[in-house]
Amino acid sequence: MNSQPEPVVHVQIREDGVAVVRIERPEVKNALNSAVREQLAESFRALSVDAQVRSIVLTGGEQCFVAGADIREFAQASPIEMYSRHTEYLWDAIARCPKPVIAAVNGFALGGGCELAMHCDIIVAGHSARFGQPEVKLGLMPGAGGTQRLIRAVGKFQAMRIALTGCLVPAPEALAIGMVSEVVSDGRTIPRALELASEIAALPPLAVAQIKEVMLLGADLPLDSALALERKAFQLLFDSRDQKEGANAFLDKRKASFSGE
Repeated sequence: MNSQPEPVVHVQIREDGVAVVRIERPEVKNALNSAVREQLAESFRALSVDAQVRSIVLTGGEQCFVAGADIREFAQASPIEMYSRHTEYLWDAIARCPKPVIAAVNGFALGGGCELAMHCDIIVAGHSARFGQPEVKLGLMPGAGGTQRLIRAVGKFQAMRIALTGCLVPAPEALAIGMVSEVVSDGRTIPRALELASEIAALPPLAVAQIKEVMLLGADLPLDSALALERKAFQLLFDSRDQKEGANAFLDKRKASFSGE
């Protein structure tokens, strides 16, 4: 009889529509092993279709986000074995989540942990957080989007420096080069991420979903195609009740009440 793996990813759905996803493997600084990846994917698939959930905060807790992949799981692996794991399907559950995802990063976000943060839409970092892609020091390279998402976030010259040297990037420097959204004191990281998530959760979810989808898809399209995509999504929203409610509330000088319709 196969026993169920110990839960290492915990999900809490709050009354304000914010889901908190917490990775808990403190003994190994939340290193990503197969159980973490599978439970993260399962959690994000469920949250993606949960109408109660309007935004998501992803955290590793107050001490560490994710210090990297669990090296013991791949140290002696063959190329075919790595291919057969198809971890890209697990990462896709996060990348394709239609709800806004905010990473609350304290401590290390290295290797797969940095890639995990970059799967999110907003990154709130504690002042002592450290980011990096140190795979080169193991004779490897980033394999879950670390080269592609990083270069899109910070540009060629910073991305090359970070990936080729495997250096650690302190939170203030990460903010300066566009790698994170905000830097706050360590004790404010999770509360600030929750504030942002709650603010987004109170907004019309159809508009929020369209903004996220168009921004991500449009980033890789030619400008004319991206503008057409934006225009069509903008026009589509005029069929929503929330658009009418937002406009009427503005004209009536009252607070809008959004239903998600």
